[in-house]
Amino acid sequence: MQLVLVRHAQPERLITADGPADPDLTEIGLEQAARVPDALARLEGGGHRIARIVSSPQRRAFATAGPSAAKFGLPVDVFDGLAEYDRELPAYVPIEDARKAAEGSDSAQAEFAAVYRRIKAGHLPEQIDGDAFFARVSGAIEEIVAAADHSDTVVAFAHGGVVNALVQRILDLERPLTFPIDYCSITRILYSRTGNRTVATINENGHVWDLLPRNLPGR
Repeated sequence: MQLVLVRHAQPERLITADGPADPDLTEIGLEQAARVPDALARLEGGGHRIARIVSSPQRRAFATAGPSAAKFGLPVDVFDGLAEYDRELPAYVPIEDARKAAEGSDSAQAEFAAVYRRIKAGHLPEQIDGDAFFARVSGAIEEIVAAADHSDTVVAFAHGGVVNALVQRILDLERPLTFPIDYCSITRILYSRTGNRTVATINENGHVWDLLPRNLPGR
């Protein structure tokens, strides 16, 4: 079977005082999400059909899944194990905003800058239990794969950390955040009936290239 991992579209920056941050998508994020269905449709060749759509419970992933679910006439099945490592944190700062903080001199942004530098170096934030995160993600993926037919394509809308966690384990990489995963990019993993796993592609982003923050005018 083919597992297609789609990172969520661009979310709002959100800092809360009374609970985990769970932001909605920006206007650009909605545009990015609207381009995913056509990109997925091009993957249905080779005997693979899109049979199921699953999502992280977090708003930015679930909202990104909406246009694709509508196009293929499928429900979105939520898997708690696909949530990002930051799910309990009271702030969500898009990585492009954190990068600006790291490049600036505003002391109020120092915390975000430090987190950005750690992520860019390929490591989870210090307060994250990496083993628990990887175990949660692995459990969800195993359940999804076990329920699929060998000819199915399952599309999972999730997060950059989730994509990296799975790819790291398959490729036996040292760093947990090896790959920068763009908004709405596609990563494809093939599972054989004998149990072999192959990373076919990582971070396919041509369908949203002009909508990525680094390529937008004025960025």
